[in-house]
Amino acid sequence: MEKVEWGRGDRVVLVHGDVHDGPMTFAAQEPLAASYRLVLLNRRGFGNSPDVEGEDFDVDAEDVAEVLSEAPAHLVGHSYGGVVSLLAAARAPDSVRSLTVFEPPAFGLVADNPVVQRFVADVRALLAQEQTPEEFLPRFIAAVGGDSARLPTPLPPPLVRAAGVLMRGRRPWEAVVPLDALARSTYPKLVISGGHSALFDAVCDVLEARLPARREVFRGAGHSIPTLGGPVNACLSSFWESAA
Repeated sequence: MEKVEWGRGDRVVLVHGDVHDGPMTFAAQEPLAASYRLVLLNRRGFGNSPDVEGEDFDVDAEDVAEVLSEAPAHLVGHSYGGVVSLLAAARAPDSVRSLTVFEPPAFGLVADNPVVQRFVADVRALLAQEQTPEEFLPRFIAAVGGDSARLPTPLPPPLVRAAGVLMRGRRPWEAVVPLDALARSTYPKLVISGGHSALFDAVCDVLEARLPARREVFRGAGHSIPTLGGPVNACLSSFWESAA
């Protein structure tokens, strides 16, 4: 797992999701490097991290837990990286100063929800199609409520590689999130949603209640909430300050 570091100060570990690597996912958080040491992780198969056949939340969680063991940190995860962060936080609770997740697709928590069942069926149908990574990626991003307009044309090799990793990876709804273990931990938790999807709202509602966690909603960017920058950064900074 590759690490890219910005700034100095209290340590913050950020775990990306989808197909954008850490620096691209959290580019709008760079101003926080004036006060914090941001450690942006590129999961296996992304950025300059080692090649893999497909992404795996369990493997990534072990990698993140190892990074946390180097020094305590605030942990932040977006999308698939949010699922990874939930798992990693449960594995290394003494190294987590606070936990923030942006719309983690932990759909196993709400598997009986008809909206979730339709989404899972749609994604499985999408994955079953004969298609190239270049064809798959904008379709998938649109399905999760992301902004496919952010994708460059033509798709550069790193994103083609990442799309292939996603296509062949373990599905996030297969993850078993240890809610009881997370609830027993004493560090503060924050769940952030984008107010655009009943699918993600259902997951975030469960996390808010069961962790338990503070809940914030930032509208205007769909699933790509970190790209909003300013208001999200103010929320994160305030949350980290209160955790300290």
